[in-house]
Amino acid sequence: MTVEVDGVEWRTIDELARLSGVTVRNIRAYQARGLLPPPQVRARTGYYGPGHEARLELIQELQGDGVKLDTIKKLLDTTGGTTEQVVHFIRTVRQLFAPEERQIVHLDELTERFGAEDGGLLRRAQKMDLLREVGDDQYEEISPRLMGAAQSMVDMGIPLSRSLDVVEQLRKHADGIAKIYVELFLGEVWRPFDDSGRPADRWPKLYETIEQLREVSGEAMLAVLQLAVSERLDVTFGRDIVRNVRASSSDEKPEAE
Repeated sequence: MTVEVDGVEWRTIDELARLSGVTVRNIRAYQARGLLPPPQVRARTGYYGPGHEARLELIQELQGDGVKLDTIKKLLDTTGGTTEQVVHFIRTVRQLFAPEERQIVHLDELTERFGAEDGGLLRRAQKMDLLREVGDDQYEEISPRLMGAAQSMVDMGIPLSRSLDVVEQLRKHADGIAKIYVELFLGEVWRPFDDSGRPADRWPKLYETIEQLREVSGEAMLAVLQLAVSERLDVTFGRDIVRNVRASSSDEKPEAE
């Protein structure tokens, strides 16, 4: 059953469930957890509008990407998530920082690429969210670029176990870096915009700023990495040179008579 108010269709929970493919039970569960706002009640019947539909679609999309419900709630709470425009905003931001397109590979291909006869290494890659088993000896590469980097290290003669060590450490550091940029965006971009009432004419500028921040963050991260590696090499090789000089000096000392 649907009703139309000011040209907008409002649906009962049964109609919303049929339209979205989400069970009535799950819709009620989302409401109980604060993921969906309550319906508008008319003549003792609850009705759900386009905002509910958009929010429900976003929840399904995020869950499909492996995002937990608690995290989804925090995301919606942070942005205030009460309008279709905010839902569109969250989806746009995720697209700008979208994960790579995943690809399916067969176990034989993985074995050929990585020489991974040991099933323990594949299980470790799954635990690190680099691979996901899909059945019939097939795996989904969550990040083909990271898998490509691991393969390049293997091709250099670096054992796969050590390559996975490196990827795991990089991922841990990346989580901290991501937190810095997200906090920067929330504090300096989103909250001032939100406090101003989210004026309609400033949404395009907000998207433009996000795109610029994405580009700047990548450039800054590469520059910081290059600087850090250069300094680390100077320190490491400097120590080795000092040790060699000292060792050479010790070897050249005349023997005591």
